[in-house]
Amino acid sequence: MCGRYTLKTPLDKLVQQFDLTGQSPTLSPNYNVAPTQNVAAVMNGRRLETLRWGLIPSWAKDDSIGARLINARAETVNEKPSFRSAFRRRRCLIPADGFYEWRRLNGGKQPYYITLRGGEPFVFAGIWESWSGAGEDVLSCAIITTRANSLVAEIHERMPVIIPAIAYDDWLDPEIDAHEALALLEPYPADAMDAYLVSTHVNRPANNDERCVKPL
Repeated sequence: MCGRYTLKTPLDKLVQQFDLTGQSPTLSPNYNVAPTQNVAAVMNGRRLETLRWGLIPSWAKDDSIGARLINARAETVNEKPSFRSAFRRRRCLIPADGFYEWRRLNGGKQPYYITLRGGEPFVFAGIWESWSGAGEDVLSCAIITTRANSLVAEIHERMPVIIPAIAYDDWLDPEIDAHEALALLEPYPADAMDAYLVSTHVNRPANNDERCVKPL
C-alpha cells in the first residue's frame, strides 16, 4: 500500500518539471503527507489542484468512507464500484519526491524511505472523484498500488504506481481506453530507485520535519 509520502520540492520546480499551467495553490514542504490531508494533484490540462486524500465515491452517504479508500489496487481498480468510474474518466497525477513503507522486523515495523535514484520528484497514478454532501463539495483522490518491484519487495509486497514522464498525457486523457490506462499500472524499475532506513519519528503523522527522512 501507500499510506505516507513526502512532497518537499519547491513549487517552481514542480511547475517546470510537470509543465503545469494556470494558477497553482500555495504549497509548503511536507515531510509526512498522511491520509485525509489535502494533497497536490495534477489534473487534466496540467493544472495543479488540491484534493483530499481518501476517495469519497459520488454515491457515498457521508465522507467518512474516504479514510478507508486511500489506495486502489491496480488489479481491481477497473472493477470495484468505489473506483471504476473515477478510473475510466477521472485520473490524476499526484506529485511526490519519496514515500514510506514499513517492514515487519523483530516483532515490530521498521520504516523505510523510498525515492527515485537522484531524488527527483515523480508522480503517483491517482484517481479523483467529486462528492456533494453536508453542505459542501469535496474533491478527493486515491493512489493506485501494484505489486512491488524487487527493491520494494524486500520491504513490502505492494508499492504505489509511478507514472513515467512519457505517459503523463496518456494517463490524464479521459478519452483513452481503460485497457490502455491499465497497461500503465506496472511496477517502476527497481534499478531506478533507492531505499534506506529511517526512524520511527515518521510513524506519528503530526511529525512533519526533516527528521522523518533522515537516514538511520
